[in-house]
Amino acid sequence: MSEEQISMPTKYDPKSVEQGRYDWWVNGKFFEAKDDESKQPYSIVIPPPNVTGKLHLGHAWDTTLQDIITRMKRMQGYDVLWLPGMDHAGIATQAKVEQKLREEGKSRHDLGREKFLEEAWKWKEEYADHIRKQWAKLGLALDYSRERFTLDEGLSKAVRKVFVSLYEKGLIYRGKYIINWDPVAKTALSDIEVIYKEIPGAFYHMRYPLKDGSGYIQIATTRPETMLGDTAVAVHPKDERYQHLIGKTVILPIVNREIPIIADEYVDMEFGTGAVKITPAHDPNDFEVGNRHNLEQIVVMNEDATMNENAGKYQGMDRFECRKQLVKDLQEAGVLVEIEEMVHSVGHSERTDAIVEPYLSTQWFVKMEPLAKAALDIQKSEDTKVHFVPSRFEKEYINWMEGLHDWCISRQLWWGHQIPAWYHKETGEIYVGVEAPKDIENWEQDEDVLDTWFSSALWPFSTMGWPEETADLKRYYPTNTLVTGYDIIKFWVSRMIFQGVEFTGTRPFKDVLIHGLVRDAQGRKMSKSLGNGVDPMDVIDQYGADSLRYFLATGSAPGQDLRYSTEKVESVWNFINKIWNASRFALMNMNGLKYEEIDLSGEKSVADKWILTRLNETIETVTKLAEKYEFGEVGRALYNFIWDDFCDWYIEMAKLPLYGDDEQAKLTTRSILAYVLDNTMRLLHPFMPFVTEEIWQNLPHEGESITTAPWPTVNEAYTDKEAAAQMKLLVEIIRSVRNIRAEVNTPLSKKIKMIISAHDDNTLQTLKMNQSYIERFCNPETLQIALNVDSPEKAMTAVVSGAEIYLPLEGLIDIEEEIARLEKELEKLNKEVERVEKKLSNENFVSKAPKAVVEAEREKQKDYLEKRSIVQTRLEEIKAL
Repeated sequence: MSEEQISMPTKYDPKSVEQGRYDWWVNGKFFEAKDDESKQPYSIVIPPPNVTGKLHLGHAWDTTLQDIITRMKRMQGYDVLWLPGMDHAGIATQAKVEQKLREEGKSRHDLGREKFLEEAWKWKEEYADHIRKQWAKLGLALDYSRERFTLDEGLSKAVRKVFVSLYEKGLIYRGKYIINWDPVAKTALSDIEVIYKEIPGAFYHMRYPLKDGSGYIQIATTRPETMLGDTAVAVHPKDERYQHLIGKTVILPIVNREIPIIADEYVDMEFGTGAVKITPAHDPNDFEVGNRHNLEQIVVMNEDATMNENAGKYQGMDRFECRKQLVKDLQEAGVLVEIEEMVHSVGHSERTDAIVEPYLSTQWFVKMEPLAKAALDIQKSEDTKVHFVPSRFEKEYINWMEGLHDWCISRQLWWGHQIPAWYHKETGEIYVGVEAPKDIENWEQDEDVLDTWFSSALWPFSTMGWPEETADLKRYYPTNTLVTGYDIIKFWVSRMIFQGVEFTGTRPFKDVLIHGLVRDAQGRKMSKSLGNGVDPMDVIDQYGADSLRYFLATGSAPGQDLRYSTEKVESVWNFINKIWNASRFALMNMNGLKYEEIDLSGEKSVADKWILTRLNETIETVTKLAEKYEFGEVGRALYNFIWDDFCDWYIEMAKLPLYGDDEQAKLTTRSILAYVLDNTMRLLHPFMPFVTEEIWQNLPHEGESITTAPWPTVNEAYTDKEAAAQMKLLVEIIRSVRNIRAEVNTPLSKKIKMIISAHDDNTLQTLKMNQSYIERFCNPETLQIALNVDSPEKAMTAVVSGAEIYLPLEGLIDIEEEIARLEKELEKLNKEVERVEKKLSNENFVSKAPKAVVEAEREKQKDYLEKRSIVQTRLEEIKAL
């Protein structure tokens, strides 16, 4: 077959190949779950991206690993369900929509709730379409017929059902508590939506004067603006220093309000002065102390973190402006003793980066203790537990669940699941229900929405139709596998587990495959501030989805972070080109071979038997490793087989029969090329769906798509350990001869004399039978193969398994010329060693030059010394001949 007759282009172009297969992934006809009773069901959970914009590399990593698993399982004959969907992402999406409105000179309050939600839904539709296109571009084999969204009607029904059920069990309650407050988004946050950062701050030491004029008590705070809401000073009941002051009253500076000195075991006698200010409305610990002592709760801030009417003359100021002015006033009043500068850990909003304010507010909470206990109980049995991969993450999960606080689930937003609670306009009675009250005109619904994670926690079963007993729920739940990053074990994994246990009585998934974070080449977390982010769609545009997917899947071990490297993605692109070129060569030499004409029954060469053996070994290795989610090791096994065994060795050896006159040998070789390539493409397909589909369609094949082709299995009839050992010997010999040629700068094109001394008859027969390979790849002028040959006087020698190789120097090299060349090289290296050692012996250079520069010079020194040693040894060997 000529090049013109092959439909594969001369060069691999990811853009044309992947665009040609793009529609296959979009319509998803190969990927719809069939509910086929003859097949075992297998389902996988996709982390739903939020509808705020582009997919990031972390999501590309998640979904690539999931796609690999689902494609493999589908090929293995499972009835696979991979259901796509998206998350409404309350805070993030509302912020984006509000930003868009601001650019138009509007606010959500100008529109009102109903019109604002219409704008939010328009945003969702626009960006959901972007995400679908990105999924398709990445090559994801999703079942689009079952796509879900966390705000669609079915999921909304599930959310209401769960809320009402937990409320009726007493596990959801409404109360006034200190919560994390985001003053920019103006909403409550759960504990895990708060990111702690080290920032400069100070301890402000103040004296609160006793009312009776007998002295003062000293306290310290990092947030002096909250003192405006102080309602007590607390000391430890056993602290002898303050026994005489318990029960007395102090005057709160600036405010001049009388507050008591109380005794409470919360106080640490060893910290600071042993006396602390108590601000029940602005500190979670003070809130608990205040409840024990029936203290007044005075809120001194508005929702936007400006000071309110309880702040007196500071009303209207931003909290930090108030702090500056208040500190100045305290200094002038003579009560500020010291400002002690320090660095401390301060909570920031994960979404807006605003400093979080502990804030007294009426919110809805989930009582976590019984839910967490039930989720932890299933971890006690191998049959019921969620298996974390790597297993070390189970400990992190358990530690988190054991220390859970109640979950604040209400958010002061409009975009989200509105809390299904109504308040009677006249009586104030609370009604909670799946449906609104019948006399709705007498009721007002709670304006808050639920935390986005509340609905996301139901994802594994709500997307399958729960609370209805649907066919999908019965067949595919609980799911088999979840793939996600370790950064959302607390956010999402833990919540899916306890909600799954509570509402379905079982784990939501059997395995959780945990990966790390994608970092830049220097190991830094990707962020806008550093400008080191990478758009996966840009990578695909340059190198193709297959290059990115293979890099993401094989670039690290489970649970480990991945360093993004353009060079590594490019090396995968080179690997794909190698596969492409090898496939074109095979196709050009198949002479139009049809699938039904493939015949492996003929006599096979040692190379034929070896490549079939190596294929069996690779199938076994890849399958075992993939079942354990060791995709990095799978990648290495595939790379070694394809690049080294198939491309570098078998294809070169196949040229002998392909270019020869034996027609039966040609058919056998063509059949083996077709068979090995077919199976190799199937093994590689989950990693590189686009290029493998393209190549497979050009190969002799059976079926419509490689997607539905069977997963390769080991054919024991094609395993030949003896042939593998023989091939190993031939490869050793060829490599040894090539290495010697390289050492003495003798090109392969130059014919040389060659002697092989076999240790035994078996080795001798192997070498004699395969002499054509040795002649083809070693290019000898003369070749002697015999038992126990005496070593020539002047020869280069190599030892291999069962034999020695002798290359007589006569005709191999000009000894005098080689000595002159090596001496010149040695002189050059001596100068380099002298130069670098002189530099490193200079104390000024070592002490003043940047550390990296000094280290670079030391590396050069090490390299030059190693090279010099090698040249010296080689020179001595040549002179001794």
